[in-house]
Amino acid sequence: MKLASVDLIIIAAYFVLMIVIGFIMKNRAKKSKDNYLMGGKKLPWYMLGLSDASDMFDISGTMLLVSMAFLYGFKSVWIPWMWPVFNQVFLMVFLSKWLRRSNATTGAEWLGTRFGLTDKGVRQSHAVVVAFALMLCVGYMAYAFVGVGEFLEIFIPYESVKEVVPFLDKHLETMVPGSPEFETALSAAKSATAQFYGVSICIVATFYSIVGGMHGIVLADFIKYMIMIFCSICVGTIAMTHLAHSGINIMDKVPTGWDTPLFGTELGLNWDGILKDASVKLGKDGYKLFMAIVGMMFFSGVLKSLAGPAPNYDCQKILSTKSPEEASKMSGFISIILLPIRYFMTMGLCVLGIIYFAELDLHKTADGVNFESIMPAVINNYLPVGLVGLVLAGFLGAFMSNFSGTLNAGQAYIVNDIYLKFVKPDASRKQIINMGYISGTVMVILGVGLGLMIRDVNMIFNIITAGLYGGFVCANVLKWYWWRFNANGFFYGMLFGIIASAIPPALSVSGITNYFDGTRMLYFFPVFILIQFIACVIGSYSAPPTNPETLLEFYKTVRPWGFWKPVHELAVAKDPSFEKNKNFKINMFNVGLGMAGQILLTLLPMYFILSKWSALGLVLALLAVIVAVMRKTWWKRLNDF
Repeated sequence: MKLASVDLIIIAAYFVLMIVIGFIMKNRAKKSKDNYLMGGKKLPWYMLGLSDASDMFDISGTMLLVSMAFLYGFKSVWIPWMWPVFNQVFLMVFLSKWLRRSNATTGAEWLGTRFGLTDKGVRQSHAVVVAFALMLCVGYMAYAFVGVGEFLEIFIPYESVKEVVPFLDKHLETMVPGSPEFETALSAAKSATAQFYGVSICIVATFYSIVGGMHGIVLADFIKYMIMIFCSICVGTIAMTHLAHSGINIMDKVPTGWDTPLFGTELGLNWDGILKDASVKLGKDGYKLFMAIVGMMFFSGVLKSLAGPAPNYDCQKILSTKSPEEASKMSGFISIILLPIRYFMTMGLCVLGIIYFAELDLHKTADGVNFESIMPAVINNYLPVGLVGLVLAGFLGAFMSNFSGTLNAGQAYIVNDIYLKFVKPDASRKQIINMGYISGTVMVILGVGLGLMIRDVNMIFNIITAGLYGGFVCANVLKWYWWRFNANGFFYGMLFGIIASAIPPALSVSGITNYFDGTRMLYFFPVFILIQFIACVIGSYSAPPTNPETLLEFYKTVRPWGFWKPVHELAVAKDPSFEKNKNFKINMFNVGLGMAGQILLTLLPMYFILSKWSALGLVLALLAVIVAVMRKTWWKRLNDF
């Protein structure tokens, strides 16, 4: 597809606006280290929440959600539990407050409030968290770089820019079309064009995030999310109009059970006789025993959620809020602002894909149709001029948001946990800001360089997400809830957890075995947890407990529930009026309501677009009940522990 001039002007105007934001926010960001990295901890919770939601509304994730909605229908609302999407509920209810009370700047700095600065294993635990965070940041930037370039190349192909950007011209007109030489040169030209787009967009994102700091990132995210709200409403409305005027009963084109989120022991969707490629894809995905899969997603998701946020942009936004109460509000606002808007667009694109599936020019794989290409194909063919430009600007902004948020988190770790701690503790404000510029530039070079060198970026992405995140869980759960867990246990738990969790995806993506493909990795999650738990316990008991004064200060400041009896007794001995946090039951009650609310917020736009008014009314009624209850059990108790 060759974009219309109007669409190109919209995209160009968006990029210019991002650069202007960087200049506008430059002086505000330079006031101090906290202003640069955390917006001075003065940004309102709803702006930070909207910015965080903006980081999560990305191209790759939306393409995946559209394909899942197409294949699994309303049952697809359960699949994001694998990530898990409900970690925001745990943060909203209690963990964001606990994290913010530390008043730290990064996740690594937070460790000092929990384990102290001198005990055995402190330096190693600090090092493993900083390494974890920086590897995560560089890996995600490489993934974003390659993904955004490949996505944009679909809409502005090599043939459209070779005249404008001469160094991309591979002179294909001198070769015989269809010949091996021609195909090789064409593939190289497309790859070079995608890389050119990736570098160009990353330069813009780098500028406003490095120069403008957190202020620039949040303002840019706000503008981008306003665009995405408008685009989502337009896409959903277009889908409803096409469905109404087509005279098609959408249930004739999908299997029985597609339009309900309820399920039994098995998935219960049969695409045979409707769409063979869909049937093949469902078989490969491995969701047949759906109840067992959802159960494993729930188990692993709860543990991941209890661990708190990973050291990335999500953690950074929580630490940037004005207060612990506002941190909770921010995390709650994310689900409210993200899920209905994102799924309004997701379901709109899905419905258009179902109606016009036979007419779409979809990418093919060895197993048949690549269902993730439904989204760009629908945007290509069924959205009007102008809206295409806005949608692309919004999605490119989504990549830039994710890129800049990740970059900001990486800068915070380098400045706070390396430069100020080990290189120049007495650095001036100007030196700190300059180090922010330098560290940001270095991280971008590493991320983009990795993206340029590695063709199969999914290999890196899978190892990082499955390996690093898989090894993250146990140590980060125990640090909140068990007093005897110390820095030594944290270090060994993280180290052995990452190694154990990284082996299966490494074997899978390297082609040594396909045994761990699909959902099979989920069944090994308890094994990884057991390995991590053993390493955590042995590591903890091979070193003395954390200094009692450090534990007491942490316990009195953060106010966690869990296994803290010896520390609580010490606190009461010093202050008989000190109260124990007894909110475990009410917290878990609110978590359950919040998870139900998330599912309902997801179903809301799905029922609306398909005009299922009875089901929509039931969803709204249930949401009203949840809101009324949580207003009493959560909102009015934000100042409680």
